[in-house]
Amino acid sequence: MASTVASERRPGYGQLLRTPGALSFLLPGFAARQPFAMLTISIVLLVQHTTGSYGSAGAVAAVTGVSMALFAPQSGKLADRFGQRAVLLPGVLVHSASGSLLIALALSGAPLWALFLAAVPTGASVPQVGPMVRARWAAKLDGSPLMSTAAAFESVTDEFTFVIGPVLATALCTGVHPAAGLITEAALTLVGGLLFAAQHRTQPQPSRAVDGHAREEQVSALSIPGVRVLAVSFLGIGAVFGGMQVSLTAFSEEIGNPGANGLLYGVFAAGNMLAGIACGAIAWKSAPRTRLIAGYTGLTLAASGLWAMHSAVLLGGLGLIVGLCIAPALITGYTLVESLVPASARTEAFTWLTGAVALGQAGAVTVAGRLADAHGSSAGFLVPLVGTALALITLVSLRSRLAPRSSGRTVARSGVGHRVPVTVD
Repeated sequence: MASTVASERRPGYGQLLRTPGALSFLLPGFAARQPFAMLTISIVLLVQHTTGSYGSAGAVAAVTGVSMALFAPQSGKLADRFGQRAVLLPGVLVHSASGSLLIALALSGAPLWALFLAAVPTGASVPQVGPMVRARWAAKLDGSPLMSTAAAFESVTDEFTFVIGPVLATALCTGVHPAAGLITEAALTLVGGLLFAAQHRTQPQPSRAVDGHAREEQVSALSIPGVRVLAVSFLGIGAVFGGMQVSLTAFSEEIGNPGANGLLYGVFAAGNMLAGIACGAIAWKSAPRTRLIAGYTGLTLAASGLWAMHSAVLLGGLGLIVGLCIAPALITGYTLVESLVPASARTEAFTWLTGAVALGQAGAVTVAGRLADAHGSSAGFLVPLVGTALALITLVSLRSRLAPRSSGRTVARSGVGHRVPVTVD
């Protein structure tokens, strides 16, 4: 454990980045994952501009999120089996085309059902670059103490995109054109995705190419109890992201300063990024399950005060604290995947978590949008509180299912990746 080392710091980011081949997939991966942080807010701002309703905007964004949540795990399973490149190449093309169709329909005043139809392929084809990058780290660092540092680094990278993405999307939509955010998102997806797909040498070996026990190991990651618990808990994180995006947008409109939305959300995401940097530098002595529950407890407490904030300064300060509480939960959840899931199913496992965030975000933007339309932004801020509270209850109730495969609850491994979870109730 980390407590056995003399230093209070784990292997650093510099050592991680010196991993052979790492930069070749990190740099294009960063560009390709940027659109994930821009998509929801770009749809909300575009559809709200064309319909005048946060509820309608949230509903279209929700359809996109639900589609992504449903199709992302299938994309991950296909990437595990056939290779990431085989999934990415058609995915980015479909996403760019369907996103362009959604823009055209929204600007032409098409009915809401038509926007829903276009939102389905837009969400279903979102490239799962973040999980694919995590799977590449897991393949390179399996069993290495750098794996926890990699999980923290990925959380920091994710949150850095959430600092840049919403601010960029808001600036483009409010300062250039209501569709500019979604146009940029589609372009970045296409260019970044193609560049990332070209780095095929660093992708994990497809399971279909592995002889011997490949068929035996090709099981769904969702069959592992711990993955199901993590997926449910990550719905709460999605509720924070979705509820904050819609409610901050409504709050900024209420105070007569729409441009403040990007700044307020950027402060929230910056807190997440800073906490991620700190988490990656600390050699934790507590068990991952303990850290996960502690992270969700802090997140629930911080979210409980959002609805009462009526000042932009106070809201920004509390949003910063909420962001600081998200990173420990995200990092620990992704780290647990490495100990719960065989290598042949990790991309799928990561996409279940990403999909859960998207699904929670989809539900949150819908509910928060309706509440903001009817009762103002304060009501919308109740959504992150409810989502995190329910996730915390789930974690506390089912924490025994997050035991790593190497514990007494698993069959001893007979070879690389041959650890079969055994549920003990």
